[in-house]
Amino acid sequence: MGTAGSSSKLASSVHEFIVKDARGNDVELSRYKGDVLLIVNVASQCGLTNSNYTGLGSLHKKYGGKGLEILAFPCNQFGGQEPGTNEQITEFACARFKAEYPIFGKQVDVNGSNAAPLYKFLKSEKGGLFGEGIKWNFTKFLVDKDGRVVARYAPTSSPLSIESDIQKLLEA
Repeated sequence: MGTAGSSSKLASSVHEFIVKDARGNDVELSRYKGDVLLIVNVASQCGLTNSNYTGLGSLHKKYGGKGLEILAFPCNQFGGQEPGTNEQITEFACARFKAEYPIFGKQVDVNGSNAAPLYKFLKSEKGGLFGEGIKWNFTKFLVDKDGRVVARYAPTSSPLSIESDIQKLLEA
């Protein structure tokens, strides 16, 4: 994906991006075509960690087999609250919160000049009221089956509070 001012075609879908998993392997997000996605920047040592990981787990348990995929991107940009290695982060999420959804590689910045192309796209699609930047850990983006960003939720929005929005996209 090109950056602003380049002649590259701008993305029209999250399915056009490639990200790194926790082992450093490339993952093409096109593999999620036909799924509803909830993309979240996560942290292990945030005041919002317990409630968000618990809510994400509940959503995944209820809708994971029905077309919902939760994509978690560890990020250390907010208060240094994700200091661990990829292995430590994955172990934390899986052991403590029984996370059964993908935890991607920590190298993802969500703000600034080094922001991941995926996050530049997400913010360009749903900036609006929230402004361009991600404000804190656990900002959530809801993406439809075609890879279009349809909603953005604040860090303090409980994952369960957006359940009806997820259901609507799954039924569409």
